[in-house]
Amino acid sequence: MRDQEPAPGHPERRLSTKETAELLGVKPDTVYAYVSRGQLSSRREPGGRGSTFDAKEVEALARRNRRESSGSSGSGGELSVRTRITLIEKDRYYFRGVDATELAARHSYEEIAEWLWTGELRPGITFTAPKAAVAVARRAVDALPEHAGPTDRLRVAAIAAATADPLRFDLSEDAVLGTARILIPTLVAALPPVRRTHRDEGPLAHRLWARLSGRPADEASLRVLDTALGLLVDHDLAASTLAVRVAASARAHAYAAVSSGLGVLEGPLHGAASGLAHRLLLDVLDQGTAAPVVADELRSGRRIPGLGHRLYPGEDPRARALFALLEDIPGAAPALAAARDIVATTARHTPLHANVDLALAVFTVSSGMPSTAGETVFAVARTAGWIAHALEEYGERPLRMRPSGHYVGPRPPQPLPE
Repeated sequence: MRDQEPAPGHPERRLSTKETAELLGVKPDTVYAYVSRGQLSSRREPGGRGSTFDAKEVEALARRNRRESSGSSGSGGELSVRTRITLIEKDRYYFRGVDATELAARHSYEEIAEWLWTGELRPGITFTAPKAAVAVARRAVDALPEHAGPTDRLRVAAIAAATADPLRFDLSEDAVLGTARILIPTLVAALPPVRRTHRDEGPLAHRLWARLSGRPADEASLRVLDTALGLLVDHDLAASTLAVRVAASARAHAYAAVSSGLGVLEGPLHGAASGLAHRLLLDVLDQGTAAPVVADELRSGRRIPGLGHRLYPGEDPRARALFALLEDIPGAAPALAAARDIVATTARHTPLHANVDLALAVFTVSSGMPSTAGETVFAVARTAGWIAHALEEYGERPLRMRPSGHYVGPRPPQPLPE
């Protein structure tokens, strides 16, 4: 007589990979992704051909997923999404538990991106794009009118690159990682170079410099640019990142998810904010003092760009890191002094600290870059973080990012309009 199988929920009850996937509403590959993230434990039974999973542990994870997919947070009703990528806490922020400013100080943008995606640090890694993808993206970008902004160009480049990739609908982790390593350098290569002599090889920061400044690059400036890219890789669920996760939740491919993020990034309260700080700095440098410029901003009822951040009561750690590096660039001294003047002048009315937009503005102004350069840096940098979030979301239940609308219109039935 066969032994009776333990009842559901019994501590000894084990589930197969297929049963676990069905209970969680995911693919079998995603079950093993949960294991690699430490969210599930597995055991290979003696003589068995596959892994088994503790039923209670699986049921607990399924309950957590259902709670999160409902959009409730237990702390005020705001949408809350579980993530293992970025933590912002006490005027510091961390990538997978590692201090992000220290990481950016020691590793290149590509090294940080690869580590964020895979958990493996690959010193000296650089991302290269196939010529065919670059050619398609460049043709699309070159067709845009001259007044097109950098985010317009990047978004068009992403869409064009997608059309050249027949395997874009493969959402397996390996396929998405392959897309990421190609897409980021394709976006940079598709931007029109400012300098006639430029390199499309080497670290990404070197290639990006030629798209931002007509001046020759020095090592100190390239270090600031590469560090800025690393610092801006991710910043928790910013508006653009949430858009990426919504797209990924609907199982849009990686190119489409990145395009969603670029669309949101273009807003003046997000990626374009550094351009406003850039123009403010130029005004202060032209006037020789911040007082009249700040007074005009306040008189017009506008907030002072480059100051304050809702997540940092103190100074933005990204700004602090970039200001320290900018001190080593002699040509940045006037813009740094102007930035300090803005902070000190505004502090007489409101004690706000500098944020990363002001630090980016100091860099772009002192490097002879246009006001849109900070937006370009932001967009290229954040693409790596968007890919990390898309990968994370592909491992969750599809369409979980679907909040319910709270209808406040006229109650039915209403007469037909005439």
